[in-house]
Amino acid sequence: MDTEWQHTTVLLNEAISSLVTRPDGLYVDATFGRGGHARLLLSRLGAAGRLLAFDKDPEAVAEAARIQDARFSIRHEGFRHLAELPVASAAGVLMDLGVSSPQIDNPGRGFSFRHDGPLDMRMDTTRGQSAAEWLAQAESGQIAQVIRDYGEERFAVPIAKAIVARRQERGPLATTAELAQLVAGAVKTREPGQDPATRTFQALRIHVNAELEELKQALEASVDVLQPQGRLVVIAFHSLEDRIVKQFIARHAREVVDRRVPFAVGAPLKLRALARIRPSAEEVAANPRARSAIMRVAERTGD
Repeated sequence: MDTEWQHTTVLLNEAISSLVTRPDGLYVDATFGRGGHARLLLSRLGAAGRLLAFDKDPEAVAEAARIQDARFSIRHEGFRHLAELPVASAAGVLMDLGVSSPQIDNPGRGFSFRHDGPLDMRMDTTRGQSAAEWLAQAESGQIAQVIRDYGEERFAVPIAKAIVARRQERGPLATTAELAQLVAGAVKTREPGQDPATRTFQALRIHVNAELEELKQALEASVDVLQPQGRLVVIAFHSLEDRIVKQFIARHAREVVDRRVPFAVGAPLKLRALARIRPSAEEVAANPRARSAIMRVAERTGD
């Protein structure tokens, strides 16, 4: 595996300190990445503790194989498969929703407009449709909707039209540089310091990997998987993800009463919101990719 691209784990100590309350429990690292959180978590577990990780990326699974610890195992699957774990089996669930630096910095993965490479963007390169394959056949309206909804891009329609026009004139887009150049020509204005392609690349990555749908499924599964007083820790890096996490915690931390039924007893609360944590100024200075991170911590209610 390539070791050229290094990854700095965001909110490392804050996440593990918030997560681990029972050293001999089962913990789930739902997005292993390059294992920064997992390695520190293992160091906090007792002899009977266990850590189960999930990750779609074959390179992440290969990195996990370097951990020689009988308490650790990993599944080459997305974290929606949390739903397959036994009810009330986990003392904590961690979700780090960021794309790892090796994924971004490796041109072969196609995640970044800063490095020319194949327009892939799949987290799991062994299955599914790449960004290039989807853009080669999607209709203009479909492309515009994805870029608007997942990238919050106000120039989604001109970008989509430019992609389809390019496809008709010269064939489908094949590389990240081709897409970035096309988007730059279609975007008329942009915030200072932001590349015109930023929002489009984010949108296509989210779509290709069904990231928001999987996040919603994994969050719902976590409520069932967590034991009473078990912790849910989620680190988000953009507003779409954080909004889903925030609303999910709020919904399960609020008493629900059926107002159609007189004197109805409210449904019991499932979660208790504990914290919202941002990286320190020192962490952001050392790792600028941490600047947008928001970590939310909740606890499963019950006896």
